[in-house]
Amino acid sequence: MNYLSVESITKSYNEKPLFTDITFGISKGEKVALVGRNGCGKSSLMNLLAGKDTPDAGQVVFKKDLRIAFLSQNPEFDPTHTVKDAIFSYEDEKLETILAYENAIHNTQESASLEKIIEKMDLLQAWDYEVQVKQILGKLGIHDLDEQVVKLSGGQRKRIALASVLINRPDFLILDEPTNHLDLEAIEWLENYLSGNNLTLLLVTHDRYFLESVTDQILEIDQGQIFVYKGNYSYFLEQRALRQQQLSTETEKARNLMVKELDWIRRQPKARGTKAKYRIDAFEQLKDKANQKHMVAEVQIATGMRRLGKKVLELENIVKKWDDQTYINKFSYVFKKGDKVGVIGKNGTGKSTFLNIIAGIDKDFTGVYELGETVDFGYYKQEDPGFDESQRVIDIVKEVSEIVSLANGSSISASQFLQHFLFTPEMQYTPVGKLSGGEKKRLQLLMVLLKQPNFIILDEPTNDLDIFTLSVLEDFLIQFEGILLIVSHDRFFMDRLASHSFVFNGDGRIGDFPGNYSQYRASIKSADEFISAKGAGNTKKDDKPPEKSVNKKKLSFREIKELELIESEIQSLEEKKQKLIQLLNEGSTDHNELMSWSSDIEHIDEEIEMKTLRWIELEEKKD
Repeated sequence: MNYLSVESITKSYNEKPLFTDITFGISKGEKVALVGRNGCGKSSLMNLLAGKDTPDAGQVVFKKDLRIAFLSQNPEFDPTHTVKDAIFSYEDEKLETILAYENAIHNTQESASLEKIIEKMDLLQAWDYEVQVKQILGKLGIHDLDEQVVKLSGGQRKRIALASVLINRPDFLILDEPTNHLDLEAIEWLENYLSGNNLTLLLVTHDRYFLESVTDQILEIDQGQIFVYKGNYSYFLEQRALRQQQLSTETEKARNLMVKELDWIRRQPKARGTKAKYRIDAFEQLKDKANQKHMVAEVQIATGMRRLGKKVLELENIVKKWDDQTYINKFSYVFKKGDKVGVIGKNGTGKSTFLNIIAGIDKDFTGVYELGETVDFGYYKQEDPGFDESQRVIDIVKEVSEIVSLANGSSISASQFLQHFLFTPEMQYTPVGKLSGGEKKRLQLLMVLLKQPNFIILDEPTNDLDIFTLSVLEDFLIQFEGILLIVSHDRFFMDRLASHSFVFNGDGRIGDFPGNYSQYRASIKSADEFISAKGAGNTKKDDKPPEKSVNKKKLSFREIKELELIESEIQSLEEKKQKLIQLLNEGSTDHNELMSWSSDIEHIDEEIEMKTLRWIELEEKKD
């Protein structure tokens, strides 16, 4: 059953065409992702579908009487509303009864009516739904329903808007960047919720693991046209690479043919200008095809950086408290050249505070902080950088440097550096005020990297960036030879860049895990499965948790050597995995080759997980 038909729609802004004559449809039960570069018109198309804007031509047709819910990037609320008002804004008898039930059990004055409400809950069979509502609110960290929405942060408002669209169970769900402002645990829950329910869904997200797990179809906006891929993210990468290769071949043929046609056009006498009009018209079409541009997200450069000395940054017993809350409790670590660290933890556990301490911005703490003389920080923050919106992109970059030195000793111009980060020559001479939100974020990141720091700190760098820009940034940072410290809710980004992780467990407790995010989650899952198995009636009197039994003994000489070997083996496997991921992202025309790479990555992940668990066991025994 067709739920949505988009028929030949066209849209332009400020005389800039976003898309022209695009057509597609979405049927009941399909989970579709919309992808494309920043500024290509993804959010504009979502607004058209949500009825918040109208196309210049064409029409958007939904099935009659369809309940549609839309989550925008920046949801707006009535400033007088409470969280409860915002979430339970739809007219639904079950929801109204659940809300009445919650009010009654928390308000003794309404206890007399509780029995009638319970009877109505039974009649409507609303108990399972009530459990789902509580689960959604709990997983999204929404607890105080009486709080005023106007007092909440942008991230909190986004979670409230997401809760509202999920709780009200629409027929068609439209989500614009639903993972922004969610912590990693909430993202994983949302991924499982959307993939496990029979929903009809259209979403925009840069989270590649999310795309892989949730979607069964991908729509790509490229140069004003729409391309449909009937599969998940891996299939999209494969087919898109084939399409681009084919398009490049066709473009090259068109250019060769255009040279011959151009010679023919120029040799025609003016008096015979109408005699072969069909051929002149064909030449104009050929010229358009030959002039097509194909931007491929590739970066093969590494900027120079200030040399790092032996001493980088040493932290000893760092303690950070604020309003009787402990964010960091006796944290110690010695940073070394080449460290690439991911920071993992729920929202509110102190991750951004930690970054500010590392960068030397927050000095209100106790403990020892010793910074090497050669360290030069590059710090990307979530805040607006405050660009002059009237300035052109190229002028902002040239204020920092007109020439960029590369690691191999050569140099490139500021314009060439911009092109490596997907700013075309036309975009470089565009005022900043006309850039999309994602394009501004890309410029902000570029400005941090342009200063050629040797210690890069990134606080949620992936918000509002498209998947192609993220691939460019990742390739750049993989080549970076300095120190990298990342806070990000993008699991793919963290897995690709971080070799070990700081885990914020709350109450100031920070663990140091020897692996990336997926490896950490795998170790937690294995530990939970062990505990679950022991608790399922399999426990014997002499069974003890692994950590207690191993801590009673010291490491043998053989185990010491095994521990040293495992560390190098894990590192080697990680490097091998990164190379395979890079090959997979670059694509191949050989389907069997792609499947082989994917299979190899799965086997490597299993081997890394096994070795990591053994590493943890030996480390705990050593302590």
